[in-house]
Amino acid sequence: MSQPSIPVLNISIRPGFPDFLDLPWEYPLAEWRFHSELRVEVPRGVSRHIVEFINYAGGLYALKELPVGVAEREYDLLREMNENRLPAVRPVGHIQVRNGDRQSSVLITQFLDYSQPYRSIIVNNTQPPFIENLLDAMAGLLVQLHLAGVYWGDCSLSNTLFRRDAGTLQAYLVDAETAEIHIEMPPTLRHDDLNIMEENVNGDLADLAASRLLPADFPIFTTGNSIRQRYQRLWDEITHEEVIHPRERYKIQERIRALNKLGFSVGELEIRTEENGDVLKMRAVVTDRNFHRDQLLGLTGLETEEKQAEKMMNEIRELRASLSMEKNRSIALSVAAYKWLEEVFLPAIRSLQPYIDRNQSDPAELYCAILEHKWYLSEKAQGDVGHHAAIMDYLNRFLDTGSRTGELPEPQVYDAQNDDR
Repeated sequence: MSQPSIPVLNISIRPGFPDFLDLPWEYPLAEWRFHSELRVEVPRGVSRHIVEFINYAGGLYALKELPVGVAEREYDLLREMNENRLPAVRPVGHIQVRNGDRQSSVLITQFLDYSQPYRSIIVNNTQPPFIENLLDAMAGLLVQLHLAGVYWGDCSLSNTLFRRDAGTLQAYLVDAETAEIHIEMPPTLRHDDLNIMEENVNGDLADLAASRLLPADFPIFTTGNSIRQRYQRLWDEITHEEVIHPRERYKIQERIRALNKLGFSVGELEIRTEENGDVLKMRAVVTDRNFHRDQLLGLTGLETEEKQAEKMMNEIRELRASLSMEKNRSIALSVAAYKWLEEVFLPAIRSLQPYIDRNQSDPAELYCAILEHKWYLSEKAQGDVGHHAAIMDYLNRFLDTGSRTGELPEPQVYDAQNDDR
């Protein structure tokens, strides 16, 4: 058998990542399973291109083989999305490969830790509350992209990854091959994106149903429309113009707080007066959906999802109120945050570390599950049981006998009303 020729490579990699030079570039990606021990299997969605996952220099990376020039364009789009802090996979680099008559380009992205494709999630979690979370996540992702001027062009469940976020889900764009970035998204493109989404989502689910992986009564052909309706409600809530009378200026701060509650940061307010001066019209311009994430990161250095951060910030505010009452003076939020980090969060994570290491669990998501469990235990006890008791009880009830598959399991919630112990 003749040896493959040495390929010509043109590599562009972001600083801080390996060079990937010693991978078997002399072979097409479709043959790497025979030629690379670094190749690993991970849960994946359906892709029109060959995608391989490589455990390289201690990191996990996705490599996608594309026609010449396509990987470079997708890399640039993903990089701009990352710079705008949009929920998308992180681009690492791109490589042009020429080996005789064979030419291709390869996009390299960093694997999204703790994520799962829709097939793994839906097949293992078909209960209505969980499906509701998935639909909300898809709608929220499209809203965020459109607010930033991103036309996806191929929105589907297959092109999305999902992460748990305090019992809900966050959706991340994976495939930007057809995407475009506009200074402002024209309504016609938003409408087109929603039509594509609806058709693709229904098709994704029909594929699962054809493989008998969905319940017989699953609403396959109405799910895409349900996402569209959720999208429209969220879009209207964020972009609507509010009428305010001069005596009601307090509504300006109410509007900001309402958007913050949804996770959106407000970049600026556009306020104009009518000719008679009796009415103000206000529109908020949002920048991203990282409001609580940014707060928590600034106070503690912890990087989490948005809903996880919201729960933790609520804990910090509760601790601040308790400290202020105890000391009979106002306590800075930063002081409460430091005390929470050192005396509450980090000790809890240390208690859970063996399970986290064994199952490669997301520490922030597990901590939020403990908070939910603590609330249920406290309801039953008619008093705060504390973090330690909640952790020990959660370990005994769920973690020692829980899933070992690496899949996203059903949320484990303690039911105080049906506790027969």
